[in-house]
Amino acid sequence: MVASVIDQPSTAAPVGPSTEVCVSCRGVVKEFGDGESRTRVLHGINADVYGSELTLLVGPSGCGKTTLISIIAGLLYSTEGDVILFGTPQSQLKGSKLVQFRAQNVGFVFQQYNLLPSLTATENVAIPLLIQGQPRSKALVKAREVLEAVGLGSRANQLPSQLSGGQQQRVAIARALVHEPRLLVCDEPTAALDAQSGQVVMDLLKRVAVQAGRAVIVVTHDSRVFTYGDRIIEMADGRIAEPGSTQH
Repeated sequence: MVASVIDQPSTAAPVGPSTEVCVSCRGVVKEFGDGESRTRVLHGINADVYGSELTLLVGPSGCGKTTLISIIAGLLYSTEGDVILFGTPQSQLKGSKLVQFRAQNVGFVFQQYNLLPSLTATENVAIPLLIQGQPRSKALVKAREVLEAVGLGSRANQLPSQLSGGQQQRVAIARALVHEPRLLVCDEPTAALDAQSGQVVMDLLKRVAVQAGRAVIVVTHDSRVFTYGDRIIEMADGRIAEPGSTQH
């Protein structure tokens, strides 16, 4: 069952498999530029993301989806308001503390895969573990295990150029999951894929990424994947839209 979220914190129990709030946005405002050119992109966002669920963040291009998930993932700071991640306010995580927290707790899947072309699938997946300081041999073993989980064990030694778009996206998902993050953020993971490959990717996220205590956020404007969401947060013009106020 899919639930919509309106622009105020709800006191009612959420519809879905979990009641554990993993991500809480409170009054999140984001502005870019200075002086007369200053532009407000997000207008006081209030929203919760629950563990053990796949939450879809939907809305038309330019509505602020990517800006919001960039703040949630710790890639941008909010201008006002705060995001509470697993009980820790981002306002308390500055500089190296935020970088360390993000490295340990957040996985990010990009629309364009962002794989390093000179590295094999295994080596690409191992990167987060190497950044954390794990021995190369141990990191590569774990990377192969995760590639097996996403159905690419036989492709472990191939370069990105030897893989299809859907396979590259699955490698990117494996890379985002290899360090077992508590938050997985996916920015338009099906946008560059055909319908069949997109369905494979969403099936994979639903089967492998959604686990107890892990929050999974998928940003999309692809209505074909809406059925995969346990919960939908709909945005319009930098705000959370009330149910039925926008059309897809």
